[in-house]
Amino acid sequence: MKFTDGFWRIRDGVQISYATEVRDVRAESKRFTSYASTKKVTRRGDTLNAPLVTVDCFSPAEGVVGVRVTHHAGKRRPGPDFALAAEAGGAGEVRQDGPATELTSGPLTLRLDADGGFGLTFLDADGRELTRAGAKSTAYATTAEGAHHVLSRLSLGVGEHVYGLGERFTPFVKNGQTVDVWQADGGTSSEQAYKNVPFYLSSRGYGVFVNHPGAVSFEVGSESVGQVQFSVEDQTLEYYVIAGPTPKDVLGRYTALTGRPALPPAWSFGLWLSTSFTTSYDEATVTSFVDGMAERGIPLSVFHFDCFWMREYQWCDFRWDPQVFPDPEGMLARLKDRGLRISVWINPYIAQKSPLFDEAAALGHLVRRPGGDVWQWDLWQAGMGLVDFTSPDARAWYQGKLKALLDQGVDCFKTDFGERIPTDVVWHDGSDPERMHNYYTHLYNRTVFELLEKERGQGEAVLFARSATAGGQQYPVHWGGDCWSSFEAMAESLRGGLSLSLSGFGFWSHDIGGFEGTPSPEVFKRWLAFGLLSSHSRLHGSTSYRVPWAFGDEAVDVARRFTLLKHRLMPYLYGTAAEAHRTGVPMMRPMVLEFPADPACRPLDRQYMLGPDLLVAPVFSAEGDVEVYLPEGTWTHLLSGERVTGPCWRTEHHGYDSLPLYVREGAVLPLAGDDSRADGDWLDAPVLLAHPSGASDYAAEVTVPDTAGLPAATFHVRRDGDALRVTASGTDRPFTVRVAGGAEATGSGEVSVRVS
Repeated sequence: MKFTDGFWRIRDGVQISYATEVRDVRAESKRFTSYASTKKVTRRGDTLNAPLVTVDCFSPAEGVVGVRVTHHAGKRRPGPDFALAAEAGGAGEVRQDGPATELTSGPLTLRLDADGGFGLTFLDADGRELTRAGAKSTAYATTAEGAHHVLSRLSLGVGEHVYGLGERFTPFVKNGQTVDVWQADGGTSSEQAYKNVPFYLSSRGYGVFVNHPGAVSFEVGSESVGQVQFSVEDQTLEYYVIAGPTPKDVLGRYTALTGRPALPPAWSFGLWLSTSFTTSYDEATVTSFVDGMAERGIPLSVFHFDCFWMREYQWCDFRWDPQVFPDPEGMLARLKDRGLRISVWINPYIAQKSPLFDEAAALGHLVRRPGGDVWQWDLWQAGMGLVDFTSPDARAWYQGKLKALLDQGVDCFKTDFGERIPTDVVWHDGSDPERMHNYYTHLYNRTVFELLEKERGQGEAVLFARSATAGGQQYPVHWGGDCWSSFEAMAESLRGGLSLSLSGFGFWSHDIGGFEGTPSPEVFKRWLAFGLLSSHSRLHGSTSYRVPWAFGDEAVDVARRFTLLKHRLMPYLYGTAAEAHRTGVPMMRPMVLEFPADPACRPLDRQYMLGPDLLVAPVFSAEGDVEVYLPEGTWTHLLSGERVTGPCWRTEHHGYDSLPLYVREGAVLPLAGDDSRADGDWLDAPVLLAHPSGASDYAAEVTVPDTAGLPAATFHVRRDGDALRVTASGTDRPFTVRVAGGAEATGSGEVSVRVS
């Protein structure tokens, strides 16, 4: 939200009161509070009939400094609030030196100087200024309509880039944009977003998290071009500055605060196939799809039943349509006998025609209007109500309905929707409706995820969720929502995924081929390669099927090639997934995350690193022409073996069976010997594909995880003259060492292979 009219004027109807002069500082050992007047005080009379702005400064965890700006402190705060993992008693240390007060927490220092005007400066471990809230940067404002806002502005340095703020499909670098953090079902082609996260990451090595679950408005160099402004309609604004120095460090600290992602089960990384949305299907159709994939040699891991597994007008009643699926238990057993996992679509709405509507209403499990009526509308489902997940009883009731499906053989759920949450309602726990609008999806996904963990065990729970906010990364996986079936939509989907990854989310997927419309064979084949080199991979559409043979024989070949490749890469990919679980560093990494010191990487949004060692550049054209940037070092194309020395830009041409897929110099990729499934025995004849540097002291270490993400075996690699020696620990089973473009050898315990 903009409050000013250019540099000099305030917008009509707006009144702004800036924190202007420090009048008092009260310091404790780990925190301090500053009281700032909103005008210069030259005599005692100036303290009358004039407000103070209270600014509390504290550290909830090492490397994180919080600032809470308050005008009137007496406002009732009914919640909800983000659940943050703060250290008991706080972190950091306060020291005062004359007019200066400093709070230092790990590598981050906040300095307040009581001389001159009010201002806050954030410094790194070397005393370098990261950002500051200088003059006219901390304030409250009122509008002609009587709304009260609190706002802060943090400076942007020359050349500084801003990223994140959730899954946003607008330009990847957020400078110059107005971003409103407000959940919306807006597709992937507008400024609206399904996953809104009030956190941004700066290329200067810090992050900022606004601790407010409701509407937060960001002006990223779009009102004051040298500042990021964020504001809330409230009496209090709380934000945290999070230290680096690297972007990975920032994400590590941010996800330690808001929650690390659970580790999805290994089987979920295989290919998912859906019925699609409004298509006609029954068991015969489903079986024909499964048979068709098997006959064509395309391994399938998960089969998904979309909305119409239930009866029309009754979403959700959690009952299989008896006219279409007369024997759901038998059907699920037959599918599971073929090694498949089963996913079904759900949402948090109960249609009036559903038998569950009257039951939920009578039990008080549906959200109500202020007068006591059940909130209802006809958008999406006729007369639908909304499950009130603020009620423990409603959550248990909802979980009970889902447990019946798990007992039938369902393995996971696509938790669709959760964005269109009304604000003219009363919640069971008294939550503020404005704050609950964004937060609702967090309760929804948590309710379902916790049930899966309880019933299937930790490490076996996985969602396919559309909406999320801060902390939602704990309940993976999330997919990009309703995109069109075009190259442009493919690119915007990738932008959204990369933006989400810099917002703390470790896992992300999208509808291969696009959701709305029917893709051309060219779009579908290019999207297959991109989709199967993403964290999770799903074939899904709206009005048309996404079985590969519907797009020609070559599409079948492409689907098979990249599904098998993903299975071969699973020891590497699952190790990367386990890293995301442990550290918060995502699987799909924008180039700036892996190469923050390379200026050429900072704006890149059409390529990414899949884990630390694989560079992927999807092809966004039928012709196969693609530009790709390779950072410093020697890169080897995984499919062709071509070696290229960076840094350099390249224009390449690829058939549908290829794309720029480069391995970083020094990497050792563990490959599965069996490519028939995603969750195979990765220590059964694995191949270590080595890309050693030319250094005489080259050494590397690679770990093959088990399907729980724990180390199963570690291989120690070192150069010994003109040979690579690889020593195994944790396994005595045979393995193969293959030098990219060179020799290979097989053995156990220790293997030596010549380096060309």
